Amino acid sequence: MYFTIESAQQAELKVKASQFIAKAIPITTKEHAFEELDRIRAAYYDANHHCFAYRLGAQGLEFRTADDGEPNGTAGKPILFALQKYGVSDTLLIVTRYFGGTKLGTGGLARAYNDSADTVLSMCTRKPVYRTTSLRVYCTYEDVKSILKLIDKFAISHEDEYHDAIEFRVRIPSAKTDVFIAEVTALTAGRAGCVLNLD
Repeated sequence: MYFTIESAQQAELKVKASQFIAKAIPITTKEHAFEELDRIRAAYYDANHHCFAYRLGAQGLEFRTADDGEPNGTAGKPILFALQKYGVSDTLLIVTRYFGGTKLGTGGLARAYNDSADTVLSMCTRKPVYRTTSLRVYCTYEDVKSILKLIDKFAISHEDEYHDAIEFRVRIPSAKTDVFIAEVTALTAGRAGCVLNLD
C-alpha cells in the first residue's frame, strides 16, 4: 500500500509581486502527467514558467522534475521534495509563475516553489493505493453467504454474476491473496474455487 491524493487542489501565493499558482493532480501514468501539464500550460499560456515534479508507483521511484527556465535546481527539486515530505506518489505537482518584476535570487526562488508546493499539498487528502490481485471466485448458491463474508473481509472491490453457478470478480490486496484463497477453500469444503483474473 502507498498513498496518492484524493482529488486535484490548487493554491496561490504572492512573493514580491510574483504570483505562484500551485496545482496538485492525481495521475496514473507519465503520459497522464504530460496531458495534465499541457492542459495547465494552455490555461496559463501567458505565464513565465510552468515548473513541475511528479512521482509514480509504490516507492515513487519513477519521477521527473523540470525547472522550465528557472535557475537549475530552484523549482523542480523543491517541488519533488514536497511530494516526498507528504509521502504521496501517483501525483503531479505543477507550479505556474507569473514574474512580478523583482528577482528573488536562487534561495528565494527555491523557498517560493517549496512553499507553493507545501501549501497545495497541505490542502490535499491522502488516499491509499493498494497493490491488488484480481481473482474470479466460483461457487454454488449454498455458499454465497460464506463467500460474501470473505469478500467483505478481504476485497477492495467486487462484481458478481448470478447464473447456474455464481461468479465473483474480486480485487484482493496482493499480500492477502493466499490467505483469501485458503479461506474460500476451507469455508466451502473445497466446493468453491478461485482462479486469477487475467482480463
